[in-house]
Amino acid sequence: MRLRFRRYALAALAVAASTLLLCTNSQAAPPIQSAAAIAPVDPGFLWGVAASGFQSEGHAPDSNWTRYIPSHHDYDALDDSVDFYDRNASDIDLAAALGVRVFRIGIEWARLQPAPGVWDERAFGFYDAVIANIVRAGMRPMITLDHWVYPGWAVDRGGWRSPGMVEDWLTNMRAVVDRYASRNPLWVAVNEPAAYISHEVRRGAADAGEMQDRVAQAHNAIYDYIHQIQPGAQVTSNVGYVAGAEAEVNGGFLDRVANRLDYVGIDYYFGYDPVQSLLGSITRAIGSSVPNMPGQNIWDLPLRTEGIYYALQYYSRRFPGKPLYIVENGMPTENGRPRGDGYSRSDHLRDTVYWIQRAKADGMNVIGYNYWSITDNYEWGSYTPRFGLYTVDVRTDPALVRRPTDAVGTYTRLVDEGGVPAGYRPTRSPALCILVDPPASCLTLVAVR
Repeated sequence: MRLRFRRYALAALAVAASTLLLCTNSQAAPPIQSAAAIAPVDPGFLWGVAASGFQSEGHAPDSNWTRYIPSHHDYDALDDSVDFYDRNASDIDLAAALGVRVFRIGIEWARLQPAPGVWDERAFGFYDAVIANIVRAGMRPMITLDHWVYPGWAVDRGGWRSPGMVEDWLTNMRAVVDRYASRNPLWVAVNEPAAYISHEVRRGAADAGEMQDRVAQAHNAIYDYIHQIQPGAQVTSNVGYVAGAEAEVNGGFLDRVANRLDYVGIDYYFGYDPVQSLLGSITRAIGSSVPNMPGQNIWDLPLRTEGIYYALQYYSRRFPGKPLYIVENGMPTENGRPRGDGYSRSDHLRDTVYWIQRAKADGMNVIGYNYWSITDNYEWGSYTPRFGLYTVDVRTDPALVRRPTDAVGTYTRLVDEGGVPAGYRPTRSPALCILVDPPASCLTLVAVR
């Protein structure tokens, strides 16, 4: 095993060195200029916010994740998270006050179907009320069918290792579609399949290739069903963009569902991390999941807002003309404290929107943007990472008060004005291209105008 690991490590180092050489030699490439002056987005642009079922709702029923948490002593207890279950109406009002047009939610299979063939009408009633609140507030629901959580009874059947998992999954999801298609939602079948698979390999003993095949089968089948029930529906499974390795990480899944995507949902957070990328190449080569380096926290990962331009460019080229939607984007902080580098949530948001407007100016068909997330929530084992426009201190505040961050006013203005003004310049200039999204970020440099 040691010899084989050494061969994989040397191969990964060779790839990394080749990429570095290519990007270094590409620094002389002339920057591409925007095809048009930066302009406000069109009035039909779908500004939005996002939340997740398990991460936000609390009062969680038996599921794979309620079982994972107690088996990891370093995880925070879930408790009732930020209690979106009881506070959804006021959280939806906070979103409506921003002026956004889309509110993304997850609908939890474990809540709807506590046992095989058993449906909880009270659970459906809860989601009926949530969706009614979204519509009443003047927003369009974006419904995520699977945000990495499934019932405990499905765990007992083997989870995604079970040959019957896809049909069990479809039985629930068809019921959700039947109930809510009339609300004309945007649909997300599966949230970030590659990350979902990685979680299940580490915690649920799933086989990566087998699960990828089954998740793709589930996506394709529910896509067809949604279009039977809701002609003209817009359906995706959003991908978590991985700078410098997007084709390797998400390409296999997208190859299987490419003909059943009405829009490309993209989650973009971080720039290229050479150390983590090298580790990822090695661990993927030996069939393992990709861990973080010791001491590496999510709030320390590199923020490169210009990288969202390259993410959009990548998918505008892979799916020419197809609508592109940033389903998730945001900035994590440690327990809500200011970042050590002084980058504020407002600056990060404005800089990101600048690059989205640049992408639209260059002809990319970007139709929407969701901020992740409307409030802080449970980040898969921890309440330390804070992404919320409204921060909530779950550990120490029993009242779970929603406290606005500086980005609330910023996002409200961006929505009202259609983005940043023509004369805006990012607070941070583009980084060295090797640190953004190589090799694309070095082959096609984009200058700030």
